[in-house]
Amino acid sequence: MSDTMRVLITGAAGFIGAHLAGLLRERGEIGGRRIDALALADQSLPDTPEEIAIRGDLADPGVMAKIAAFRPDVVFHLAAIPGGASEQNYALGRRVNLDASLSLFEALAGSGTRPTVVYASSIAVYGTDLPELVTPAMPLRPPLTYGAHKRVCEILLADFTRRGLLDGRSVRLPGIVARAKSSAGLTSAFMSDILHALKAGVAYTCPVGPEATAWWMSARRCAENLAHAAVMDVAPADTGRAWPLPVLRLSIQEIVDTCSAHYGENRRAMVTYQADPGVEAVFGRYPRLDDASARALGLRDDGSAEELVRRALGEID
Repeated sequence: MSDTMRVLITGAAGFIGAHLAGLLRERGEIGGRRIDALALADQSLPDTPEEIAIRGDLADPGVMAKIAAFRPDVVFHLAAIPGGASEQNYALGRRVNLDASLSLFEALAGSGTRPTVVYASSIAVYGTDLPELVTPAMPLRPPLTYGAHKRVCEILLADFTRRGLLDGRSVRLPGIVARAKSSAGLTSAFMSDILHALKAGVAYTCPVGPEATAWWMSARRCAENLAHAAVMDVAPADTGRAWPLPVLRLSIQEIVDTCSAHYGENRRAMVTYQADPGVEAVFGRYPRLDDASARALGLRDDGSAEELVRRALGEID
């Protein structure tokens, strides 16, 4: 095995992609192997002398040809249409989240180099009306098209791995914070919006109640987990090749308490609640998660509610 690697990030201009690209620039290596070339793929990218920019739609054969020609050793596939937007526009969601993902897997499989592919799946695969403890053996029932497409891609990537064409690793991302306030198409954007509001000290109306529980992770910790997923030691017997990222399960009240303790007790009065039953059913009733298998592989959460808030808002690494 070479001591260098060629790395590709799809969706590199997005929220998580930008954090991951920044982390890889900062470290310059993954698992002790130096990054010899970094390619960023997205619809629009700035010009940078350090990286190779592949601009355009993944569904464009020309873009796919450039990716294949780059011959990456490691691919982080993050490009996606968010859940709310893909629910409103089925054709767009299918073209990007399903069809383009399959085309990418096939192009990479055809390279003959068996690259490692870290796929950003989602907790949207689990469904609603979950039991008190979500376990690896629990049946998956995605409630939205976005989650259905994510689950299909997990299965496809595991099959490419079984066939020896790729080394696939799907990680199910929870609510990643704190996104910019204009996070279009994300029904879960309230998880970021409340953090920005409490830090700034401005009034905020929350679309879920104070007892609503969600699975949380900062963007920095997510990027660290994605990078680790590329080199973690996966047992050959683990044919499912999909793991939930370890999470902090926190209620909205716990987030408000943490921010009030950190930014000032006056923050409590700035939050009012106007629960949307649809939003709360999908994003506000997450139970405990059995993520022991992911933790055993070296994946991790933010440590505490305070660390989550401070890391999500850029106060600590």
